[in-house]
Amino acid sequence: MRACVDIGGTKVAVSLSASSDAPLIGRRSEPTAKTGDNDAVAVQIMRMIDEVCAEQGVDAASIDRVGVSSAGPFELRDGKVELATPNICGGIAGPARGLPNNWMTALVEAPLAKRFARVRVENDAVAALEAERHWGALKGMDDCAYVTWSTGVGVGLCVDGRALRGKNGNAGHAGHSFVVDDASGALCGCGNVGDVEGLIAGNSIARRFGQPAADLFSSAAAGERHSLEIVDALCRVMGRMLYNLIATLDLQRISLGGSVFWHHRDFLLPKLQAQVDGKLPPLTQGVRLVPAGLGDKVGDYAALALLD
Repeated sequence: MRACVDIGGTKVAVSLSASSDAPLIGRRSEPTAKTGDNDAVAVQIMRMIDEVCAEQGVDAASIDRVGVSSAGPFELRDGKVELATPNICGGIAGPARGLPNNWMTALVEAPLAKRFARVRVENDAVAALEAERHWGALKGMDDCAYVTWSTGVGVGLCVDGRALRGKNGNAGHAGHSFVVDDASGALCGCGNVGDVEGLIAGNSIARRFGQPAADLFSSAAAGERHSLEIVDALCRVMGRMLYNLIATLDLQRISLGGSVFWHHRDFLLPKLQAQVDGKLPPLTQGVRLVPAGLGDKVGDYAALALLD
């Protein structure tokens, strides 16, 4: 049996599967652990695996593979992945971000590897990219990307049929790139001020504009002028990042997911596509932005895609 783990800045989800082609069963989700020692997330994952196994009548000892799809970036220590995730580790940007810990990293792979025979940890956007290429909207695409607009902003990249990973598995962290000069109030959890994530991520929207992202987008979709101006500005930031990816890597298609995008996809998608269309046509002509084919299940299947 396999355990599929999705770690985000807001939640951790665990599911089980008998094989890479078997359905996911027993999904369990709860807020990401952010207090105590810096192995708290790993302890949480092992407890949740045990609980899901008990609910499903599965012997926990039969879990021999664990795929972990996690928000990054990562650090490697003795060859094992530790999370240096701005929305989990409060020590990176310091008290101004308001996280209830001073962790610089969160242990994940090492504690899990002590218990399970095979553990694979990948950036969540890279794992989602693989899931979208296997089952979703990026089938048959050799030059493509998956982008999540959620608590944070993550990117998985595929060029010439090969997913890009980089020296520490951090390739694709375009959410921490800079696309504008005005950075007022946009402190990212990574310590940067005014990067894409600091400007438009779900938790950044709430801090910058004093209301939850869902309320802001709903108000804009209803035509409220001030909200619409804000959302158009947010889409310009995201659109510039997407265009930069296309221009840099000559992509065919970008699949979009994440809670901020997904819950308002019909409203946001045309605005984002408009930020790409017409800019240097030899690079952008025919390039389409599409909703994730796996929908709001992409995170669950991302972890499964790691265990082929």
